[in-house]
Amino acid sequence: MGFTIGGTRGTDKLRTVSRRRGRPSDCTAVAEYTGLWGWDAVPGARALDGACSCGAADCTAPGAHPLGFAPEIPAGATLDEVADTWAEFPGAAVLLPVGRAFDVIEVAETAGRRALVRLERMGLPLGPVAVTPDGRAQFFVAPGAAAELPRLLYRMGWDDAALDLHGLGPGEHITAPPSDRGGLGPVRWLRSPALDSATDPPQARLLLGTLAYVAHRSSA
Repeated sequence: MGFTIGGTRGTDKLRTVSRRRGRPSDCTAVAEYTGLWGWDAVPGARALDGACSCGAADCTAPGAHPLGFAPEIPAGATLDEVADTWAEFPGAAVLLPVGRAFDVIEVAETAGRRALVRLERMGLPLGPVAVTPDGRAQFFVAPGAAAELPRLLYRMGWDDAALDLHGLGPGEHITAPPSDRGGLGPVRWLRSPALDSATDPPQARLLLGTLAYVAHRSSA
């Protein structure tokens, strides 16, 4: 079922095969997520001029939620399997369920960029980092981080601070690059997935001190 190729060369090979078969670029991206990084994926709604493609006039998250009638694509799905599913939902956004292979710590983009530089200089383990068109940086961390976040912040002395820092966990979805989010533009990678960091993201406690400090400084 899954791919046996890995790393950057595996990604390049997957894209070459996709071009030869005439697959849409969305299929290639989804197949990378499922086949290379071991993530589930789901077709998501799109937004145009404030209206959501789900068709609900009272949609509370236009272009930023899964299509309720679309099947989930499991980790390990092949390019052919992805293409067969995606053909039923052309133009759908690519969404990733949170709380399975990873949780997310989200901060303002400016704080996230500054924190990423600090963390890289410190040589700490890092997972993928995405940035959304509405100015949020999303750090991929090990599952369970969202539930542990209040306790971790308390132990670090940040429990009473007004921090623009949030955890995303089970039951939530994020829009994956290169999909559009909410009609605002594409989500992009600040730090692209790699085989080790995608399959084994870091524990939140290793990054949280720096993220909290930078978020606090950015809001001061």
